[in-house]
Amino acid sequence: MRLDVVTIFPEYLAPLNVSLVGKAAARGQLDVRIHDLRSWTHDRHNTVDDTPYGGGPGMVMKPEPWGEALDEIIASGDGDAPVIVVPTPSGRPFTQELAVELSAKPWLVFTPARYEGIDRRVIEEYADRCDLREVSVGDYVLAGGEAPVLVMVEAIARLLPGVLGNAASHQDDSFAPGPMANLLEGPVYTKPPEWRGRGIPEVLLSGHHGKIARWRRDEAFRRTTANRPELIEGADPAAYDKKDREILVALGWVRDEDGGWRPAGSRFGRSQQAVEE
Repeated sequence: MRLDVVTIFPEYLAPLNVSLVGKAAARGQLDVRIHDLRSWTHDRHNTVDDTPYGGGPGMVMKPEPWGEALDEIIASGDGDAPVIVVPTPSGRPFTQELAVELSAKPWLVFTPARYEGIDRRVIEEYADRCDLREVSVGDYVLAGGEAPVLVMVEAIARLLPGVLGNAASHQDDSFAPGPMANLLEGPVYTKPPEWRGRGIPEVLLSGHHGKIARWRRDEAFRRTTANRPELIEGADPAAYDKKDREILVALGWVRDEDGGWRPAGSRFGRSQQAVEE
């Protein structure tokens, strides 16, 4: 996979040289290229921003350097256009599902902005020419898009074949497609078996793989209902087996009129008949 990042702060992307991403690049699994946007400016001040039309606070990143940068980067490919990823708080949420989708693409170009963002005409221009995604890493605003790029690259790169030491490591991740969809991963433990008077759940020492798998799934439901209940509410109820339904009822959840799950006491909740259905 090839990854290009265009930024006015190339040094911000230094973490891409270390840990899993850095090792993957060293092994040739990732081709990471960092570009300084100011290289495509033509004035002595290397200007990349200007005041917004219509007034208002802040500055807007100019279209000319972005256009030249993206044109040159796209032209350097083998003919296939990249997927352009624009970090922005007004974009589509970045999820594990999207990370999986992007990990299957051969070439990604990230365009982290600063100030009030990039002139909208740049987004429109390259949306007409490429597969362009505007993506948000959360409901908050940062000083720039470089930190979101680091988040997304790490999430995407670890899904590439051979990047993780154990290919199955990401299959039980929170939000992973399959059984963990719409669930948070539960607690994990390692040696020693006792630390400061605190032990580990006995089931993890039992060697019974079926019971361990069930315990882990139950704990995933406990954590998800406590921390991210909206994930359970938005999940497909058909994905839950009888044991799943039993743990949800034990945690105080009931079925609603549409067959979905809601915390007991919320509107439209049904009775415990949900377990038998």
